[in-house]
Amino acid sequence: MIMPHLRKILAPLLLSLLLLVTSCAKEAPSRFDQAQQQSSQQKSGQAVVKDATQGSEFNKFFPAGGNGYERVYTQEKKGTAQAKLKKDGKEVATLTIFDTKSNPTAAAKYQQSTKKVAGYPAVTVGNSQTSLLVNNRYQVTVRSTEPSFDREAWLQKFNLNGLAKLK
Repeated sequence: MIMPHLRKILAPLLLSLLLLVTSCAKEAPSRFDQAQQQSSQQKSGQAVVKDATQGSEFNKFFPAGGNGYERVYTQEKKGTAQAKLKKDGKEVATLTIFDTKSNPTAAAKYQQSTKKVAGYPAVTVGNSQTSLLVNNRYQVTVRSTEPSFDREAWLQKFNLNGLAKLK
């Protein structure tokens, strides 16, 4: 008679003890946790180098809106600035200035370029992006939503000579 009574008490007690022990056990870190820890401790290979130009420095070199176009700045951080170009409220292009000091290989593609826009080496990627390199450092890009958009004309609207003087 004592045995069934003991089972009624012992079973919930053991179950509670089991739950307590397993819930307090420390979970082994996943491979993603380890990769995150390694990358956040890493000093070399950071996305932006210390002496990259502040994005706010680039704003004065962007073309102004007008003739139905509106320029809206969307990103400004160390090493880059970006604006959307809108017409009738619709986005037609993205304008970007990027300091290649943070990514020197970005400037390398201009060395073999035979194309020039406003006197600067230029490259076209697909039918929606045209970029040029100013002073072997600053990449100016126009990426359009429509292939017929005149990206080269908009590249020439940037103050490229002013950008070339930026230190």
